[in-house]
Amino acid sequence: MSAAHPSPVFLLGGGGTAGHVNPLLAVADGLRERDGEASILVLGTREGLESRLVPERGYELLIVDKVPFPRRPNGAALRFPVAWRRAIAQVRAHIREHGVDVVVGFGGYASAPAYIAARREGVPVVVHEANARPGLANVLGARGAAAVGVTFPGTPLRGSEVVGMPLRRELLALDRVAQRGEAASFFGLDPDRPVLLVFGGSLGAVRLNEAFAGAWRDVVDAGWQILHAVGGRNGVPASGHPSYVAVPYLDRMDLALALADLVVSRAGAATVSELTALGIPAVYVPYAVGNGEQARNAASAVAAGAARLIPDAQFTADRVRRDIVPLLEDAEAQEAMRAAAARIAPAARAGTENVIAQIDRALGSARPGR
Repeated sequence: MSAAHPSPVFLLGGGGTAGHVNPLLAVADGLRERDGEASILVLGTREGLESRLVPERGYELLIVDKVPFPRRPNGAALRFPVAWRRAIAQVRAHIREHGVDVVVGFGGYASAPAYIAARREGVPVVVHEANARPGLANVLGARGAAAVGVTFPGTPLRGSEVVGMPLRRELLALDRVAQRGEAASFFGLDPDRPVLLVFGGSLGAVRLNEAFAGAWRDVVDAGWQILHAVGGRNGVPASGHPSYVAVPYLDRMDLALALADLVVSRAGAATVSELTALGIPAVYVPYAVGNGEQARNAASAVAAGAARLIPDAQFTADRVRRDIVPLLEDAEAQEAMRAAAARIAPAARAGTENVIAQIDRALGSARPGR
């Protein structure tokens, strides 16, 4: 540990998307809460979401150039070696200037050069992978890392252990029972009737929107209310019915989760982790584009009985009527899902503490003098 600092200097690298930034900030908050004297720095790019969220949270953002890995032979591929070396040099300069004791990477453009720079500076590395199928940066970082944490069982990363997803403190502190009345009032729904929460990410999901545009009345006829975040670009016309509230975005996701008795959503790593941590049963409709990680993200919750899965291509209004409406009418099935979710919730709530424990072990095993 650096003699210039009585407390460790942490460099947390990652960003680009909320999936990388949010767990990073959860760990940063956990470190700061434990030791107010610790120096916590964040490495990110100028372009990513971190450029706004990190300073807002009160952390210093150190900049590294965004250098995408080339995926085809073109001009960017020719420029990559020079840009890559420059990015590594930038991170090495940050490590030296600030006396960094450990680098913690969460994937994304900022993490890849950070892993190489830390290795060359003799600084231990801890890697956290959110998705069940790891990204390229974390595959690189896992080689020679002091510790590798993954959110879901079966994630193929060398030397990994399942630690869960670091989640926001405010989400873990959510009292769903106490806040249900406030949440119902905020969205204009009845707190005494069950609520189906439907969302597909910040942009919405066309597949979910179209299915519920055709089947929302069947859900309402089953005695349920719907809170549906349709997204800014993929919206559906408002129904005008008081039991079907469609909004562009869920600016108060905490209140939406406080109100939800069942969720239909995509299966992003954060979504699966948050719903599991809160013990909310779900029907996941994994996003079909990409490398299939969303279906893998949902697999452990489905296997535990806390969730069900419907493939994107099969998710239609008829499928809502055939599969989801009967579930909404089956109190015993819902209770079984809630019980299963409650059983796996404690492990899902421990992600931040587990990653910090990995960081502590990495610091403890670092060479003398750092």
